Parts: sequence; C-alpha cells; structure tokens
Amino acid sequence: MDIQPTSQQPISDDQELAKVLAGVNQQADEAAATQPVAEDPAAPAPAPVTPEPAPAAEEPAPAPITLPDPTPIVQPAAGSGDLESIKQDALSELRPLVDKLNVAPEEKFDTYLLLLRSTDDKSLIGPAHDAARNIPDEARRAQALLDIIKEIDYLSGPQQPAV
Repeated sequence: MDIQPTSQQPISDDQELAKVLAGVNQQADEAAATQPVAEDPAAPAPAPVTPEPAPAAEEPAPAPITLPDPTPIVQPAAGSGDLESIKQDALSELRPLVDKLNVAPEEKFDTYLLLLRSTDDKSLIGPAHDAARNIPDEARRAQALLDIIKEIDYLSGPQQPAV
C-alpha cells in the first residue's frame, strides 16, 4: 500500500474507509491481546481475530425515472358552463360576420371550418366550400377540399350519442 502524506494525495471516500477500518482492526487486536486468560486451562484458546475484508463502497441506486402520463386527464375548470355559453354566443355572433371578414381565403376557410366543427351546422358547408375554392395555393386548396369532404362524411354518417 502506498502511504503518502494527505497533503500530497487527495483523500477519497475509499481511502477514508480503509483508514477507519485499519484503526478498528488495530483496536480489536489490542483488545484481544489485553483480555485476561481464561481460568480453565482445559478451555480452548480463543480463536484469533481476523480482520474482515472492507466492504466495497456502494454507490446509491439511481432514482427511478418517472415519465409523464402520455394522456393527461383534463378536468373541467370551475365555471366551464360559463365558458361554454360564451363560446356559443361568440359562434352565433361570428356566423353572420364571416362574409364581412377582410382576410385571406385560407383564413376565411379556417373560420368556416371552425364554425362548422363547433356547431355541426350543415348550412355552413356551402360557404366553406366556396372559401376553399378561392385558396390560391393548390396544395392548401386540396387540403381544404379534403377537410370539406371529411366534414360532409361526418355530418352524413349516423350520429353517435354523446357518452
């Protein structure tokens, strides 16, 4: 074992543990040497104390990793009935004003689609379709037309009761 003064060698936990165990073993040896001899000469001599090997320093187990729940459950906020009534009021107020919006055809279509999905009002399909046809970008127009078809399929299919 290499013994250097502590000022030249950094002290680690393993070195500290070895020193403590060496001191404990030395004290055990001294205590065994100073014990009085048994009075019965026929008694077997006590077994010599052998130092046990130092236990390996164990690192603490890493904390288990907890992942967030991938499907959080959203609880309705207090007063959500008020929010729902405000939403319904805003939808009914917005509907007659959509044609007066001075926005790009894409935004007008998105507004009609929002209204259509929020109200399931089939009368909005025509104006949404007109807005979709006016979108200049062919890829975006194609997506808008697909959205119209999906909404028609949804509204034409059998309606499932709300669960």
